[in-house]
Amino acid sequence: MGVKHGRDYEGILTDLTTALNMIPDSYLFFQMSSEEWQALNPDEQREVQEALAEDLFYALGSEPTIQVGSGIVIYAADTHRIDILIGETEMTFVSLI
Repeated sequence: MGVKHGRDYEGILTDLTTALNMIPDSYLFFQMSSEEWQALNPDEQREVQEALAEDLFYALGSEPTIQVGSGIVIYAADTHRIDILIGETEMTFVSLI
């Protein structure tokens, strides 16, 4: 399903991938251990983050709040953006328009 957006999908995924890098343990979403994550080379880590961004983009269409490691990813339909939080602190957001 995905979220409603007015921007280019590829641009959103690029921005969302970058934003997810701010969550230090985002790999927990895929039930990876810290050791498994560290064993990946940077290209492999980027591929995992890109897959996570794509999964989240579609999942947020039906579940507007998703826990990702120590972070929370929220689809804010009223502001047309995806918010990335750690605890109560907003780390960044991805504009959908």
